[in-house]
Amino acid sequence: MKSIAEKKREQNIAEYIIYMYQMEDLIRAYDFNMLDIRQYVISHYPISDSEKEDMAIWFSNICEQMISEKITATGHLSEIQAIVDELAKIHWALLKSDMEYFGIYNKAKPFIVEMIIEAGNKPVGHEIQICINAIYGLLLAKLKGREIPKGYTEATDAFGSVLSYLSYVYAEKK
Repeated sequence: MKSIAEKKREQNIAEYIIYMYQMEDLIRAYDFNMLDIRQYVISHYPISDSEKEDMAIWFSNICEQMISEKITATGHLSEIQAIVDELAKIHWALLKSDMEYFGIYNKAKPFIVEMIIEAGNKPVGHEIQICINAIYGLLLAKLKGREIPKGYTEATDAFGSVLSYLSYVYAEKK
C-alpha cells in the first residue's frame, strides 16, 4: 500500500511539498522523539498495525535525514527543495512559452511582489518558493485558528493557481 506522501507525490507535487513541510514541522514539534510520534501521531491513523510499522519507519527515516542535513530547527529536506527548484525552472520556461500560464502568473505577480517588499531584508527565495511558503503559512494559520489577514486569501488563491498549473506540467513531464 502506498503512503500518503507517495500518493500526494504522484497526484499533485505542490501538495506533496506542503505535506512534507508539515511532516518536518511535526517531527520538530515532537523533538524527533519517535516514541512520541508513534504514540501521538501514528497510533491515530486508521490503518493496520503493519502499515503503522511502515509509517514509523518512514518517519524515522525522515528524522534521520533531517538530522544529517542539519535542519533540526529550521529548513527543509534537500530532496524536497530540489523539487521546488525544479518547479521554478518549469515556471521560468513556461513564462517564455505558455500564454495561458503567463496569464495565471500575472494574477499572482502583484502578490509575490508585495510579499517580497513585506519581507524587507529577509531572504524569501524565488517566486515559486514564495507561493509555496504563503500557502503553507495560510494552512498553519488555519490550523492554529489565527485570523487570516485581509487580502491574503486572494493572494494564496492566485498562488494556488500557479502551483496547480506547475504541478500539472510537472506530472506531464514525469
